[in-house]
Amino acid sequence: MRFVPYDQLNSSPNIIVDGAATSGTVLALSHWPKSGTPAKLKRDTSAEIVFAYFDSPDFHVHVEAVSNNHFDEDGLVGIFALTNPAIAEKHRELLMDAANAGDFGFYKLRDAARIVFAISAYADSNLSPLDKQLFALPYPQMAGRLYEHLLEVLPGLLTDLRDYKHLWEAEDAKLSASEELIENGDITIEEQPHVDLAVIRIPEDLPSKPVHRFTQTRLAECHPFALHNRTNCSRLLILQGQHIQFQYRYESWVQLVSRRPPPRVDLNDLARELNQEETSGGHWVFDGVEQITPRLHLEGRTRTSLSPEDIKRRLERHLTTGLPAWNPYD
Repeated sequence: MRFVPYDQLNSSPNIIVDGAATSGTVLALSHWPKSGTPAKLKRDTSAEIVFAYFDSPDFHVHVEAVSNNHFDEDGLVGIFALTNPAIAEKHRELLMDAANAGDFGFYKLRDAARIVFAISAYADSNLSPLDKQLFALPYPQMAGRLYEHLLEVLPGLLTDLRDYKHLWEAEDAKLSASEELIENGDITIEEQPHVDLAVIRIPEDLPSKPVHRFTQTRLAECHPFALHNRTNCSRLLILQGQHIQFQYRYESWVQLVSRRPPPRVDLNDLARELNQEETSGGHWVFDGVEQITPRLHLEGRTRTSLSPEDIKRRLERHLTTGLPAWNPYD
């Protein structure tokens, strides 16, 4: 089986890993919403689904092409497994852990996190050792080229990770620093199990730094891997003085199998409610339940005029009484 860029598939028979099916898709191996993946193969990550496919000969199909419509770690691991099954089987545990780290931000093996950081560095135009012209391409072409390059790099990441230390060591140090802040109690995590909410309190003077999620660069005061490794709650309320934001984790966007997070609630009504009392000059916005990790956050200002504890109470009320607004399951 060989990788074919998504925009070059046309109608040729294919397997899609982690993305949206095309007219020629014979089998989807994806945890994406409404993916159509056979129920017996469903797992938390698309990479795990691929390994379940290996273990289930009754589902095997005979096609040459495998592809995905976006580039990320879970997709890369799944496609690598289909195109390099012998190597993938040898490193199954590490690869599945890297897929979890890339998609859900938690890991068991530290090397899995480091592999994710290295892959993210390759996909970051500011850090990548690849030709910078790649990042000027239209996204479908860029994603295809990234797959082609990283499918060749991944075997080295699995066996000689220290050779790539210059790509992962800086973010690895940020993760260690965040984990230390949690260990020391400088960052606290208080879980509200009845609404699957983790309330995270971060020191006001802690600066934000670049980190990666889904191979994309973001700013965060605490590395998300450090948070996600400490709580399974699918809803996060982050309080840093008067700087406040809420986020749904990716787990509630996909078809999770190991557990079912509570359905997402549309928080546009809460945003309107907060805007009626907000006097900072900022404007509360909810990204929408259809986004992969949507936030409720203040735009135009960094600090809200409202009481953090009042926002927390209102949020808990809306999460408790709001109607389900997103269902990824087939």
